[in-house]
Amino acid sequence: MNSRQRRGIILLLLSVLCAVGAAAGVLAVIDDAESKVGPETTAYRLKSDVPAYRDLDGETDAFEKVSMPRRWLPATAVTDLAAVRGKIAVTPLHKGSLLQNDMIVARPALQPGKQEIAIMIDAATGVAGKIDPGARVNIYATFDGKEQGAKPVSKVIVSGAQVMNVGKLTPFDRDGGSGRPASTGTRQAGEAVPITFALDTKDAQRVAYAESFATHVRLALVAPGGDDGVGSGDRTYTLDGDK
Repeated sequence: MNSRQRRGIILLLLSVLCAVGAAAGVLAVIDDAESKVGPETTAYRLKSDVPAYRDLDGETDAFEKVSMPRRWLPATAVTDLAAVRGKIAVTPLHKGSLLQNDMIVARPALQPGKQEIAIMIDAATGVAGKIDPGARVNIYATFDGKEQGAKPVSKVIVSGAQVMNVGKLTPFDRDGGSGRPASTGTRQAGEAVPITFALDTKDAQRVAYAESFATHVRLALVAPGGDDGVGSGDRTYTLDGDK
């Protein structure tokens, strides 16, 4: 073997050693990156906005599953969508946000002796987007009195009613100037919100009667911690009595 051949073999060996060193360096970088990232886990991200106090049982399509490194995931992140069952959004949830446990709370629980009753409240004259689950409201009903030959009257039919759930705006036809869905008469397009209350039997009967026969049913939000009671002298109002 002459000197030229020996130099060629030496250069070839050096090239092989350099290639092995480069491969080892790449593997070391990959191992270091994996050690810093760690294993991945499942989380959920908002695909669309969800209003505050919305029942999340019907909003599962608003979440998308994503994978991210466990070490970067907040401890409060929701990793199982079953966690939203029976929950409501405590704050507005914005598109692109990571769903976390402190964004949701359990729906108000029905107490013994109470029953849930839902009625449609005209969005134009009713809730105005400010009544949420857990709120306390006074329920007012106005009667025009024409059918009974009496004068118009406004009554507080239930005071301090607990709101259990607030549904989505629903189109409906209302009867003339009435604030309830129409069955007969001149129909006008409108929108209503189904509101669910926790009431005892007597108050549930009052609400059902008002929804069926009142000209309008309105809700008045009671301030948190405030007195939701209404005195007997203030439960009925007529224009003649306001003198």
